[in-house]
Amino acid sequence: MQAAQETPDRPPLDQGALSDAAFLSANGIPQLTVVESTGSTNADLLRGVSVDPGAWPDLSVLTAEYQSAARGRLDRHWEAPARSSVSVSIVLRPVNAEGRPLPTQSYSWLSLLAALALREALLETAGIPAELKWPNDVLVRGQKIAGILAQLGPMGDGAVPPVVLGTGLNVSLTEAELPVPTATSVLLEHPTTVDRTALLKSYLSRFATLYRSFCNADGDPAAGMAGGPSLHKRVEHVLTTLGKQVRAQLPGDHEIIGHANRLDDYGSLLVVDAAGHEHVVTAGDVVHLRPWTPPGEAGGESGYA
Repeated sequence: MQAAQETPDRPPLDQGALSDAAFLSANGIPQLTVVESTGSTNADLLRGVSVDPGAWPDLSVLTAEYQSAARGRLDRHWEAPARSSVSVSIVLRPVNAEGRPLPTQSYSWLSLLAALALREALLETAGIPAELKWPNDVLVRGQKIAGILAQLGPMGDGAVPPVVLGTGLNVSLTEAELPVPTATSVLLEHPTTVDRTALLKSYLSRFATLYRSFCNADGDPAAGMAGGPSLHKRVEHVLTTLGKQVRAQLPGDHEIIGHANRLDDYGSLLVVDAAGHEHVVTAGDVVHLRPWTPPGEAGGESGYA
């Protein structure tokens, strides 16, 4: 029987390093606020951009040591011990270099762009290879290490509609502290570091680079970005969902079973059923997306877990 894992030391975020003027300026971050505790950083920023839009310009960041009412997609609740995670939200007001707003249909790519940035940060900072699961999860060896939630803020008077993008990364959670058996944490993946400040800075830096490149391409996912392949190609390359048989559960007990083929221009998943019909599954509609094994084949219905 495996020995119980000791609770790791959990130092606070290094506010000095996070508020360093050179770091913020290099990444175009106008402000970065660290709070000890809050209900939800996403909820705080959604309220902030509603009450005082001018106080939260593009790429404003709010991070918390502890969240008591964090929410994921479809209002799913999650909670982690204080200082065990990176819990961060960013205000986005997407415009190109000339100040022209991006088309709102391009907003559907922002969660995937954030997941890609986090994957790069995990690999380069902690030595952990990760993959993406459509529409908004980051996985390591098939286990969820992070989730991302993008929420549209209020439409202003002709202003760019803001997006609040929240990310929750499990860092020092022990096996006993994981919210579900299908989760994991940086600590459990034999990392080179569990320094939350380093992970957060790396994530923000990579996100800012990809985001600015995406905005300057007018939100075109097929455009080359940041000196390399397009966002569309980069995401598809590390998306573990593609090439597999999946079951997409939709509202009203509707479901689609088929082969996850590719992403369309709006970041939706294209699933081809047994009859050869192609279905468009959008991130806003899907309730669950899981691997699927035909009954009677090896594995039976284990893919539903």
